[in-house]
Amino acid sequence: MAVRTYGTMAVDWEQRVDMDRLRTERLARAKQFLEESDLGALLCFDMNNIRYITATHIGTWAYDKLIRFCLLPQDGEPILWDFGSAARHHAIYCPWLDGDERSRAGISTLRGAVEGRAESVAEKIRVELEKHGLLNEPVGVDFIELPVLFALQQAGVQVVDGQALMQDVRKLKTQDEKTLLSTACAMVDAAYDELYTAMKPGFRENDCVALVNKTLFELGSEHVEGVNAISGERCAPHPHVFTDRMLRPGDPAYFDILHSYNGYRTCYYRTFAVGSASRALVDSYKRCRDILDHAISMIRPGVTTADVVGEAFPKAEEFGFANEEAAFALQYGHGVGLSIWEKPIFSRLVSFDYPETIEEGMVFALETFWPSTDGWSAARIEEQLIVTRDGCEIITRFPAEELLVTAGGQYTVAGPLPGTREKESNLNNPRLVDQVVASANGEAGSNGGEAAVARPENPAASGGGGGVNAG
Repeated sequence: MAVRTYGTMAVDWEQRVDMDRLRTERLARAKQFLEESDLGALLCFDMNNIRYITATHIGTWAYDKLIRFCLLPQDGEPILWDFGSAARHHAIYCPWLDGDERSRAGISTLRGAVEGRAESVAEKIRVELEKHGLLNEPVGVDFIELPVLFALQQAGVQVVDGQALMQDVRKLKTQDEKTLLSTACAMVDAAYDELYTAMKPGFRENDCVALVNKTLFELGSEHVEGVNAISGERCAPHPHVFTDRMLRPGDPAYFDILHSYNGYRTCYYRTFAVGSASRALVDSYKRCRDILDHAISMIRPGVTTADVVGEAFPKAEEFGFANEEAAFALQYGHGVGLSIWEKPIFSRLVSFDYPETIEEGMVFALETFWPSTDGWSAARIEEQLIVTRDGCEIITRFPAEELLVTAGGQYTVAGPLPGTREKESNLNNPRLVDQVVASANGEAGSNGGEAAVARPENPAASGGGGGVNAG
């Protein structure tokens, strides 16, 4: 077993997540990769990179503001400039920043809402670079506003890409990162169980989103980044956003749950059938599952992303798209850590030209999609896994080997309503189907002119015997 699952609290009688070790090992990796690079320093505005390097966090409200920044110089310790009083809070509660020595107040432009701040940011960085003898060295920046970029250049700072370096830093997970990722997945296991129990006709997509949020936050989630809730006719093509659509009998419904626990994310799809599943949905689910399991079976150190997508992932044209860009992220894989799309990436669009070698310690998600032959339903499944020494371990554990049916089990005079049936009742009448087939063969006598009804592939599986006997 690659990772254990613990409770979410700290206790003195079990060694669970070691937060000191987590902070120390993350910073050590950043320093190591920086030392091995041509950069003089790393300047980060991305809150996930700031958290990785400084182990600070001020809430998810700040993710899109670009107001915080940190500098990691060669052979030095990270310096953080944070939002007003947050800097003083860190000085008190984050002893690894040496008080106010490396936790300082300082803000950027608030996405252009404030003038004059870009020059202030540039001057702060210039002073520190000069102090460390790095003013003439390239500075890798992960994410930047144009006024800040121009101000840094005006101050004599050579700005280059630092995002790629940070992707490499974060690509392999430490022991504690793996535990946090597994715990985050365990919370989603529970959310799916609640969702499975609650779904029924009349329950809306936004009700599903609300229930998942409630469950996750009660379990200790830090942030629910999103819940994709897609049902019925909205399943194909995938719209990537929920609505207030009501679930109806026979609907497919698939979900992606993205949240974080102590910063570490999930990306975790499951598909359900509401009440019953059509044969077309059952078939598409099996196809989706087979693609995914083929890909998972190939995961081990030394295999490349190109190997996996080339052998396991179907071409875009095979499931109704003109090219790989149009079908991007439907047959897909991506690293998961402090953000949900990290290295490595698995895609027929990019992996052949830019293959990456799978390594022990990677954590990523593999996700597949397959549209049904009915033209509107579809299946979507995703598993998150940890690469081990000789294979991988799945950390998303809500059952998905077969399509689950929720809100079904209604009784007829002939027994339980089958789980596999067409959503329109007239298509599940074996007596009428047999009559029409006989008519087509010229054997139905006076009933030969009755309207044709498509015969299910397996009438018994599609509800045969479930109606009232003719009398």
